Amino acid sequence: MSEPPVRLLVCDDHIVVRAGLLALLGSAPDIEVVGEAGTGEEAIALAAKLAPDVVLMDLQLGEGMDGVEATRHITSSATPTPTPHVLVLTTYDTDADITRAIEAGATGYLLKAERPEELFAAIHAAAQGRTTLSPPVASRVMARMRKPLPTLTDRELDILAQLSHGLGNRDIARALFISEATVKTHLGRIYDKLGVDTRAGAVAVAKEQRLLP
Repeated sequence: MSEPPVRLLVCDDHIVVRAGLLALLGSAPDIEVVGEAGTGEEAIALAAKLAPDVVLMDLQLGEGMDGVEATRHITSSATPTPTPHVLVLTTYDTDADITRAIEAGATGYLLKAERPEELFAAIHAAAQGRTTLSPPVASRVMARMRKPLPTLTDRELDILAQLSHGLGNRDIARALFISEATVKTHLGRIYDKLGVDTRAGAVAVAKEQRLLP
């Protein structure tokens, strides 16, 4: 006997994109689209109601809850049982987006530039709990695993924390009871270690590397 089709819920806030996905997925005889959502909140509600095997989730969903937060709710919910697997389908492949999605419980991470057959295969893999990553995403994950996390001193972490609150050098010096020259020296070392050249870049990388809460 043939396997039953994979029951799929599609979540994308762009109506035209969603319609295109539905048309494409409708050509796959072993995939059944059981629902569609335009927001993260709708995806959570429909996942609980329809109990799909897989939720195909976009990351950027306009106003309200984003795809990462929706993924976290769906994968951590006690209902339905078994919990649906979430396959991210997005145009974004930054380290921060990939990390957030995987940590939220996404089973796979696919880019919208992939060929239809790759999407179909990823959906089936997700239904079985297997991970599928687009090649560029897999490369970024491997590079991140090979690259050791930067080691910052306690003082550098203190300064980073002040940076994250938007403080300038003078205010940081006052808060930490050090001179502005010392702040500048530490900032130079922080920039070198994180591979950035701006304050905003330092904060972004520090958060991405979990050096800041």
